[in-house]
Amino acid sequence: MNATRPISGYRADQLVARLAEARGRLQSLIDRLPENNGWLGPKAPHLNPPLWEYGHIVWFQERWCLREGADGGRAESLLPGADALYDSSSVAHDTRWDLALPAPEAVDAYAARVADAVAARLHTALDDRLAYFAELSLYHELMHVEAWWMAFQNLGYAPPASLERVARTPSRRLAFAGGEIDLGSSADAGFIFDNEKWRHPAAYAAFDIDASPVGEAEFAEFVDTGGYQQRALWTDEGWQWRAANGAQHPMYWRPADGTWEVRRFERWTPLAADLAMLHVNRFEAEAYAAWRGRALPTAAQWVRAGQYPGFRSGDAWEWLRDPFTPYPGFAPDPYRDYSQPWFDTHWELRGGGPLTDAALKRPGFRNFYLPHRRDPYAGFRTASAE
Repeated sequence: MNATRPISGYRADQLVARLAEARGRLQSLIDRLPENNGWLGPKAPHLNPPLWEYGHIVWFQERWCLREGADGGRAESLLPGADALYDSSSVAHDTRWDLALPAPEAVDAYAARVADAVAARLHTALDDRLAYFAELSLYHELMHVEAWWMAFQNLGYAPPASLERVARTPSRRLAFAGGEIDLGSSADAGFIFDNEKWRHPAAYAAFDIDASPVGEAEFAEFVDTGGYQQRALWTDEGWQWRAANGAQHPMYWRPADGTWEVRRFERWTPLAADLAMLHVNRFEAEAYAAWRGRALPTAAQWVRAGQYPGFRSGDAWEWLRDPFTPYPGFAPDPYRDYSQPWFDTHWELRGGGPLTDAALKRPGFRNFYLPHRRDPYAGFRTASAE
């Protein structure tokens, strides 16, 4: 964190309201957890037990907004033993189902105490440092809220509200001459994450790119023509994944009377011709692009195209051709495990999905997932192959 970074424009009352709004979104999901084992749920690498995740979100806000001293020291938690339960940097993922976690009512009480204390501190001691940590906690919670929606979809739970998605426009392509674009953010950009540091030029050759992400009906053409069986379309790693998992079509699809149905949370619905394709992994996206004789866009291409008024984003997190790697001059911020443990193993996505908060849909925000993940609200668009 740059200690001189200006507050992004939020006043204390706005930060308090935004934090409360995020907690309300989380609460609406908590209220829809199944009564039978909903607080723990199944054990899987892409899931967290909701009871642990709820406590972790509260702990994270307390850790950075109330306990982090200017000298690097850390005050005690309002919940004795919280660090041993909820610190994701030290609590191994597979152990989270086996911890002696406080009951939901106890986490509710902990959450209320932390929220009140954070609100009081924001109203009495707001400075750039505290504003940074409050925003960090806000975006951390919003990311977890999206992860809960991903889990509800993955497990077939009924969501707290219908998922409103905007119909995409018919596919067309945008063409650009070669040039140079800046990637990353500068020190005066307000709140940024450490993986956006620092702004630097990136050259690109002439290219064309889809104006909108690939749609469900377009992807169905790939499936119906045997795309999952055509070895030549897949990378070696992608084909190994496909074979090991027996993938024949997207994860939430099933055949129905010569067409396809898509499971959207707990309900099966007909495939939609006007919606962006979601829940495909990077291997599937690469194979589709190869089937079209194209490729996934690079970050430089995506950012350059994003400056054009006809470029549509926000329908999906979009897989890019680039691996998730540090920019020149990278240094971790105080939350050291946000980015650096995931460099060189994860792949970059941009844009934002239907459940991504608007504050995280800015062009410079870099998301990242392992390439085999199908549960995120991830899709893609294609660009001309180099």
